[in-house]
Amino acid sequence: MFIKNTKDLKDALRNGKYAWPGGYPMYFITDDGEALSFESVFDHLKQVLHSIKHKDMYSGWRVIGVDVNWEDDQLYCAHSDQKIESAYSED
Repeated sequence: MFIKNTKDLKDALRNGKYAWPGGYPMYFITDDGEALSFESVFDHLKQVLHSIKHKDMYSGWRVIGVDVNWEDDQLYCAHSDQKIESAYSED
């Protein structure tokens, strides 16, 4: 799902970090291609909202999408280095 504005981001956060239906784990994608966990986005919500609103391409906080982590068992949050759960990894 694309994040086009601050409302889209708030809706994604409100829906939670698991896709419905299915309960698949999701994560945010920044404009520079990095992954962010739901926890990092929530913890730095002010910076993320500001970056989206002002189309700030240099802060690293501009979220442009949210997606399911299907199989990447080596996906880590670029900010917190927290491992992002995958739906079908072979852990």
